[in-house]
Amino acid sequence: METSVAEIIRWLPKVGLSHFLIVSAILFALGIYGIATRRNAIMVLMGVELVLNAANINFVAFSRYGGVNFDGQVAAIFVIILAAAEAAVALAIVLNIYQRFQTVNVDEISTMKE
Repeated sequence: METSVAEIIRWLPKVGLSHFLIVSAILFALGIYGIATRRNAIMVLMGVELVLNAANINFVAFSRYGGVNFDGQVAAIFVIILAAAEAAVALAIVLNIYQRFQTVNVDEISTMKE
């Protein structure tokens, strides 16, 4: 057990841009999979959040490894604010849809206006 912890500690300083890009790509793929395959509107929103978090990881990683500037962090903060606003509006829409149709499955809702 101690050897694996020691190996992890030796590996940590070697974390580079490619590691962040791999994690970001995995999060992005999971988000797209969630958006494309789920019928529940809440799960679709969670997929969108994963995609936005993947973008945030890329912004911060490229800011860190691309030079000493704060453009990536500023973009990440903007994306976080945008995601919070998007979640609030989307949840309000989902609550209204549930109140009207008694379901949140996006496949069962074919009419937005009656």
